[in-house]
Parts: sequence; C-alpha cells; structure tokens
Amino acid sequence: MPDRLYFTDSDEANVLIAQDPMGLLVGLALDQQVTVQQAFLGPLRLRERLGAIDADTLATAELETVFRAKPAIHRYPAKMAERVRDLAVHLRENYGGEAQRVWTDARDADALRANMAALPGFGEMKVKALGAILAKRFGVAVAEELVPPHPTLGDVDSPQALLDYQAAKRAHKAEWSKVKAAR
Repeated sequence: MPDRLYFTDSDEANVLIAQDPMGLLVGLALDQQVTVQQAFLGPLRLRERLGAIDADTLATAELETVFRAKPAIHRYPAKMAERVRDLAVHLRENYGGEAQRVWTDARDADALRANMAALPGFGEMKVKALGAILAKRFGVAVAEELVPPHPTLGDVDSPQALLDYQAAKRAHKAEWSKVKAAR
C-alpha cells in the first residue's frame, strides 16, 4: 500500500485516499465535472465535517447539507451527496462496510470488473481508472488485466505526474473534439 497518492495539493488528503479504501472510492465517485484535485479532496472534507467516512456514517448522515457547507465539496452537491450515500449503502450491504473487499474479494479480473461496475456511479471509465490505481499503486494482481493502454490516474506517482496527466488529458479531449467536429 502506498503511503500517499498524489491526486490533490493536500498531503493530508493524499494520505487519506491512499490509506483508507473508502476515501479512495469516495474520491473516485466525486471525480466528475470537477478537477481531480477537488474530487479527491472531498473525502478529507467529509471526514472533517462528519468525524468519519466509514460506510455507516456516510449511509446515515444528512450528506446534502454537508456537501453544501462552504467550501462546497462538489459543484453538484445534491447529486454527489446522493451518489456517496448510495455508494456507502452498497458497500455496507454487499461488503459489510469494508470498501477494500471490492478488490480483496475478487478472485480474478472479471470478478473485480463486476464488483467495480456494480458500484453506484462507476461506469467504464471509473472501472478502468480504479483498476489502474489498484494495479499500479497498490500492487493488486487481479487488477492488472483491467489497466487500459492509455494514461490514467494509476500512472500518477508525484505532484508533477498529476500535472502531466491532466495536460495530456486536456490535449486528448481537444483532439477528440476536433475529430467529432470534422464528422
């Protein structure tokens, strides 16, 4: 297990998402329509405001109010509060509240893919991102088969690598937009 992931400018948040599997999954759930840094700062803000980010706490707390408090945890506080609650409920009901069991219970890549795809708000892109993070940062062998050929957050191993990843992602999106416009 890494001592930190370099997904935010906050060392405390980076340590949390590396050492707390629920923090990692919440950060991924929030990684939509905001920067990577803001998404992965969310678990720390939730812990600061709620005192804990375990599945029981997140499944039962009044999350929308917590998400709306300044500074807001996400630009879509109601939707993301609902998504985090749904994630926590899913983990509580299917994994006894132990987020890491999403990958530790998987006997192979197909089972891991199914476990991740069943998480609320986790589509194909998040499955690939989490698979890459698990394989490259956490050494989870069953995740290796899920690593896509393109750069992902799994490749981020330093603050500079995050900046490089984001620049490459912006360039890729710009190219994709040109291709779509030409059609």
